[in-house]
Amino acid sequence: MALSQQEYFCHADPIGAGAVEYQTFDLRDRILVNVRIILVGTTHPGNIGATARAMKNMGLSDLMLVNPRYFPHDDATARAAGAEDILQETKVVASLEEALSDCTYAAGASARSRTIGWPSMAPRDCAERLVQESAHGIAAVVFGPEKSGLTNEDLDRCNTLLTIPAEPGFSSLNLAMAVQVLAYELRMAGINTDEPLPEPETPAATGTELENFYTHLEQVLTRSGFLDPENPRLLMRRLRRLFIKAELDQNEVNILRGMLAAVDPEEPKDQVG
Repeated sequence: MALSQQEYFCHADPIGAGAVEYQTFDLRDRILVNVRIILVGTTHPGNIGATARAMKNMGLSDLMLVNPRYFPHDDATARAAGAEDILQETKVVASLEEALSDCTYAAGASARSRTIGWPSMAPRDCAERLVQESAHGIAAVVFGPEKSGLTNEDLDRCNTLLTIPAEPGFSSLNLAMAVQVLAYELRMAGINTDEPLPEPETPAATGTELENFYTHLEQVLTRSGFLDPENPRLLMRRLRRLFIKAELDQNEVNILRGMLAAVDPEEPKDQVG
């Protein structure tokens, strides 16, 4: 049954600062604690602070930064405007692989077309899926650097693209604005969602488990002669897309890795089992 929501209203800031305040919805203590926002290679610290503010406005709290140019920074604190607690708990890591290591689902924000087609969602559909996935694990949304966006290698680690359908003639959004759009949709999905799905029989594979599988797969394909490391083309990227579509759980990853060990030409056969 969908959760009820209170009527909401807004009023102008009495000191004339231009801020608008909204009455909050009654979420019956539903907090999006398992949805993580990941910023990769952010160059302007003000965007980090503005992202923290956008997150706190909509009930999100898990912010992770991958190699930011400047953090912590006074500009980030100033733009947070009351969301300094989000910044204080923000984790900084060296790679996207590390940021996604414990996640079971990830959406990568991108406006650019890609050589290989990734599945793509608009913010509303993406938010609904993220809320569902966050019931049983950590779901993440990944945003790239302000000028260049996410690389194909970054998107290799994501289950889907998140694409905001902006005006084609002027589609460039500020980083924090893009986060705000998605954060709002996440909040609405949290309000309107049905009861959480039943627990799966086997937990979904985490980012670390999938990356270990892909590394193992590439090693075996190379040793068998199927993959030429001098001319790999797009083989591993296509295989990643194939397995991401399958939404592997932990048992399935273990089965696949057992199969790889059994057929690996360099694996001692007396150790397979």
